[in-house]
Amino acid sequence: MSRSYADMPLHYGQVPPWLYQRMSKLGVAIIEAIVTEYGKSAVLARLSDPFWFQALGCVLGMDWHSSGITTSVMGALKRSVNPRAKELGIYICGGKGKYSRETPAELIKIAEETGLDGDLLVRSSKLSAKVDNTAIQDGYQLYLHSFILSNEGEWAVVQQGMNDANGMARRYHWHSPSLKSFVEEPHTYIYGHNQGLILNITDKKADTTRSGILQLTHEEPASLLPEIRKLFMPVHHDVKAKDVDLKRLGAILAVAHEKEGLDIESLLLLEGLGPRTLQSLTLVSEVIHGTPSRFEDPARFSFAHGGKDGHPFPVPTKVYDETIHTLEIAVNRSKLGHTDKSAAIKNLSKAAQLLEKDFQPNNNFEQLIEHERNESWKYGGRTVMGKAVPPKQKPKGFQLRLF
Repeated sequence: MSRSYADMPLHYGQVPPWLYQRMSKLGVAIIEAIVTEYGKSAVLARLSDPFWFQALGCVLGMDWHSSGITTSVMGALKRSVNPRAKELGIYICGGKGKYSRETPAELIKIAEETGLDGDLLVRSSKLSAKVDNTAIQDGYQLYLHSFILSNEGEWAVVQQGMNDANGMARRYHWHSPSLKSFVEEPHTYIYGHNQGLILNITDKKADTTRSGILQLTHEEPASLLPEIRKLFMPVHHDVKAKDVDLKRLGAILAVAHEKEGLDIESLLLLEGLGPRTLQSLTLVSEVIHGTPSRFEDPARFSFAHGGKDGHPFPVPTKVYDETIHTLEIAVNRSKLGHTDKSAAIKNLSKAAQLLEKDFQPNNNFEQLIEHERNESWKYGGRTVMGKAVPPKQKPKGFQLRLF
């Protein structure tokens, strides 16, 4: 287990309906694919990993670095997952502001339907919020609390606080299997940058202080987390080369646009998909099948469907729709016992990983982004400012292969 610290710039505003609807569709398709392939516990484990969570938000077309990823992703997932909760075995409660206060009632209702211990779930929800809002006084006031659980009682928490003084947000992640105590180092991850002295009575060394402040007893202490991982989300809006693992991104482009590393069977099963959709689908494949170490550069996943703010490029809605359609068909066929298309999608991420070993990226990163922006109008590119238009000047030729 490891612990993460990162800051995200506070962003305000609404997600436009044209994007929110697509986020919901692709989000539930990804969740269903994970449940089908790896089980319900794998969904909760991934949601408790902030690197994976940030990558998911990027592949869904949100601003790659902002605090809005948390609110929008959890809102979109709640909207699309809950109507199918009995089928998927996954429930999402809470949300932003007033919706966070509805969590206890939602949990009691789910408990009545599933036979779970509702009082225990409500206690877990309240304690996780109390710890992050009171026991850890780091200058961030909670405004979002999402409680995700399976019909077997396993749960994860994603909650976020804001600091108006520095214009930053901090996200906290919990996962019940790794929790031994609510009052001694309970988090799987805390997303935030060290900004000086804080009060953290959940620290292992704060036992004396904690026993005098919190009247929570008979808890088994958790072991000290062996590693600290840090992820700092920068303030700058544009995606820079330093934000991305160029070797990994280059391998993905090679698979999508040159079809390297794909066997003939996989090509036939994905016949009809253009290279731009294969690029997006390869990144979606990695979100579903990738290991934790694959998400250390979440900005890379913004090259699936861009961002609503236009960074690194406008959201290609036609590609987005084709990605959703392809994944939905694959998941539905898989549930019927036909795993061919699901295996083909899985092979995309495998092929990219194989290519990485010998791939040598060059300095074409800025040209890649320029190429995506120039081509965006062809794929229904959109941002919150409007639809993408053709470039005024004819773009210079650019080979993605030479990236």
